Amino acid sequence: MASPLAVRFGRNLWRQRRRADLSQQELADLAGLHRVDLGRVERGEQLPRLDTILKVSAGIGASPCELMAGLRWYPGREIEGEFYVEDDSAPSSASGERKTGKA
Repeated sequence: MASPLAVRFGRNLWRQRRRADLSQQELADLAGLHRVDLGRVERGEQLPRLDTILKVSAGIGASPCELMAGLRWYPGREIEGEFYVEDDSAPSSASGERKTGKA
C-alpha cells in the first residue's frame, strides 16, 4: 500500500509539472533524473530524497514548499512524532492544533 505522504507529494509534483507545461521526460532531463523514477514519485510509489525534491522544484520553477503542500509533521509523545496529510476538504486549524480522534 502506498504511503499517504508519497501519494500527496506525487500529486503535488504532477500538478506543478503540468502547470509548467512539461512532460515527464522534459522534467527528468532538467532535473538529471530518469523518467521512470520521476513517474514512480508522481504515482506515489516512491518518496523522493531531499536532493531530488530540490532538483525537480528547480526544474519546474516551484518552491519545495509548493511540492510539500498539505504535508505536516506534528511532534508526538513518541520520539518519532507523526506525519499527517491534511484533508483538502477540511480547513486547517488556525492554532495549528491537530484533530486525530486519539485520546
